[in-house]
Amino acid sequence: MSLKKLALGASMLLALAAGTARADTVSVFCGATDYDLCVKAADAWKAKTGNEAKINKMPAQLDDAIPLYQQLLAAKSSDVDVLFLDVIWLGMFKNNLLDIKAMVPQAEQDAHFKSTLGAGDINGQLIAMPAYMDVGLMFYRKDLLEKYGMQPPKTWDELATQAKEIQDKERAAGSKDMWGYTWQAKSYEGLTCDAIELIASNGGGTIIADDGKVTIDNPAAAEAIEKAKGWIGTISPEGVLGYDEEASRAVFEAGNSVFHRNWPYVWGTSQGGGGPIVGKVGMMPLPVGKVGEKSSGCLGPMYFGVNKYSAKPELAAEFVRFITGPDMQKMRAIEGAYNPSISALYTDPDVLAKLPFLKDTQPAFADSATRPSGYTGTSYNRVSQAFYRAVHDMLTGDEDVKAGLAKLSARLDKLKESR
Repeated sequence: MSLKKLALGASMLLALAAGTARADTVSVFCGATDYDLCVKAADAWKAKTGNEAKINKMPAQLDDAIPLYQQLLAAKSSDVDVLFLDVIWLGMFKNNLLDIKAMVPQAEQDAHFKSTLGAGDINGQLIAMPAYMDVGLMFYRKDLLEKYGMQPPKTWDELATQAKEIQDKERAAGSKDMWGYTWQAKSYEGLTCDAIELIASNGGGTIIADDGKVTIDNPAAAEAIEKAKGWIGTISPEGVLGYDEEASRAVFEAGNSVFHRNWPYVWGTSQGGGGPIVGKVGMMPLPVGKVGEKSSGCLGPMYFGVNKYSAKPELAAEFVRFITGPDMQKMRAIEGAYNPSISALYTDPDVLAKLPFLKDTQPAFADSATRPSGYTGTSYNRVSQAFYRAVHDMLTGDEDVKAGLAKLSARLDKLKESR
């Protein structure tokens, strides 16, 4: 064999060996609802880098993953490198997640909405990157607003006035089941979201400040809750006190509500199946309580973070960068109607062709309000339960609002520290 052929063969062997050394595998948790999109992202990552991501499907009910994560992390297991995380879990698991701030270029961080990225930045450590957005939005019957010569409301007071007028006129015209506004006032996590939106947009803060100070007992918060209390039985049915997302959505999509607060998925459900409101729905950021305040839809995004006990932290961080980057967020938006956390995608023509409402709702994603899960950590569930149960009692009239907020504030002062 010639020296030339020997040299060529040796170089090929070296190249193959180098390629084998570079290729590696990370294990990843993904949600059940977007499992197929995670697999597609893993395939794209392999095609780009040669590395593999083994995708593990989480339980159908996302909260069922909490004990699974707790067991995994308590054992300091390296079995799963990348974790899929709800925003309200970040504080709970912050001590078990790797700080990846130095591993993610600043330009990539800055591409995300500040509020969304900020929820993953706790105590100066970037423990997770946003995968996609969720935020409370207002849906409305654009045909009815047009019918009565109205523009979408800017404030909650304007919404209440429009809701009452349209409700009464539609009932007089024969639509006996029409209500002005449906939302979620059941005693559960959804009420924490709805209430924090009203309070924050009224200048009343977000229950607990980032420094741990309980802020809920203030006049602006009391005013917001009193306002919502006044809606029940006037523009919202008494049954709203037992409504969750699906129950309230059913009323709206049956054509029996003028305005409806919910999450972005309602855009798709309200436009499918030949229902009575197909083509009649508008969508906008939530109103504000006072002029000059921000629309404060409750932030509900999902994240990917690196298990602190991973044996491959750098590779895991590379996968997190990839699956939360612009190409994969665009793929998720187009193929799964998931709302991006990267602001530039809100003007992307391919994304807007699939999700046309994004161009009108970007402020809602930029100005969202966060629940106090970052500070409260493992105490968040107890804090949220105390909050939504107290607010529910205020809405039903079982508790005076001002007295209820004072009592709640004292209770939260104790609960927030048991973390």
